[in-house]
Amino acid sequence: MGSVPSLLLYFFLSLLFPFTTSITIPLRPTNQNPPPQDPYQRLNHLVSTSLTRAHHLRNPRPTTTTTTPLFSRSYGGYSISLSFGTPPQSHLSFVMDTGSDFVWFPCTNHYLCKSCPFSPTSSKIQSFLPKLSSSSKIIGCKNPKCSWVHHEQVNCQECNNNASKNCTQICPPYLILYGSGTTGGIAISETLHLHDLTVQNFLAGCSVVSSHQPSGIAGFGRGPASLPSQLNLTKFSYCLISHKFDDVAGKSSSMILHSDHSGSDKKTAGLQYTPFVNVKPEDDDGDNHPFSVYYYLSLRRISVGGNRVKIPYKYLSPGSDGNGGTIIDSGTTFTFMAREVFEALSNEFIAQVKGYKRAVQVEALTGLRPCFNVSSSTSSPGGGDGALSFPELRLHFKGGAEVALPVENYFAFVDDGVACLTVVTDGPAGPEREAASGPGIILGNFQMQNFYVEYDLRNERLGFKKQKC
Repeated sequence: MGSVPSLLLYFFLSLLFPFTTSITIPLRPTNQNPPPQDPYQRLNHLVSTSLTRAHHLRNPRPTTTTTTPLFSRSYGGYSISLSFGTPPQSHLSFVMDTGSDFVWFPCTNHYLCKSCPFSPTSSKIQSFLPKLSSSSKIIGCKNPKCSWVHHEQVNCQECNNNASKNCTQICPPYLILYGSGTTGGIAISETLHLHDLTVQNFLAGCSVVSSHQPSGIAGFGRGPASLPSQLNLTKFSYCLISHKFDDVAGKSSSMILHSDHSGSDKKTAGLQYTPFVNVKPEDDDGDNHPFSVYYYLSLRRISVGGNRVKIPYKYLSPGSDGNGGTIIDSGTTFTFMAREVFEALSNEFIAQVKGYKRAVQVEALTGLRPCFNVSSSTSSPGGGDGALSFPELRLHFKGGAEVALPVENYFAFVDDGVACLTVVTDGPAGPEREAASGPGIILGNFQMQNFYVEYDLRNERLGFKKQKC
């Protein structure tokens, strides 16, 4: 994050304001940048976005229950709908993102989105209008929430030089860099409406300029500005419906937000649990590093067909600086692995898969590998008739929790009878750059399809079980 020139600040202000318990939410797959229709190009698009997301995550720049729908989208993520304002401005769509900790929405009639699939004036980009809300307030520079936005103590020089206690200096504009784009705007205080839940003085971002970000983002990460933190949730959970990479209206699963402060550490029946790993590195100035918002897990080993994949320990356990280790990220589509981990996993599949020839041309087209020609079979991975046979991929976590992934969660069936492993890494299939820091493994949402996943924030653990969503 960073400041923008004061001229842009006044531009933001003129656009914003004229100068005269448990909750269940629908979760949908999000449609940020619709991928091409060609199946190879579509997979290549998802490989690219997964790698771009991984590069960002590894190298970032600075007792009530509510249920809401969770929708699957064609770009490879999931979205929820939230309402803000007084009176409420409804049906704003947000990407559900456990890899960030800020909630922002497209703001004002002048919202400008560069390199977005829709024109800036398209009705498909629904913006929030602060001037129509009586509860919209700009966050002041001295407000503690200002440091939540910038992840550091903000220099309020104008207030410090002003003897008056009623300083009007506002929180500096934010500029957030994501793997897929950027967004910039002003931090405001608003009223959040979530079904029967109303939260006043909710910190949100009013973005007026973005790149590749036509819809807002709801940060569910481990930071004070995140939606779970501001709602004082004790846990949240979701079940991800299968990826169809489309935007079929009304097709959703549920996301559940829990607020139970009884102090209970009771586990949810049927779930396996593994503890979060607390990684809270600081930068040279003593401010929280962006890695601190991630949900790190202790992955002990990976096995393919019962054989342990030889992975260097540094990729399984994060250091105190946040480098290495494994995180779970709802905003990443295909799981990312550092090259040394990926090569070991890929070679194990190549050694064990018998009877199917490599589809090297498809690997070049999609960016996925290894790919196998399975045209002689009559079903897709996970089809249920046993026609396709791939070694089991199993993840082993600290605490004894294990995830035996269904085949359709780690192999994608491509047209022309080819199945490809849906794990990505740096190299010829992706950007020609090697991330030098950050998580070694990023578990993406494709691998978590049809799993019930619970983030137990109070007890610092992740629970999961296989479940049809």
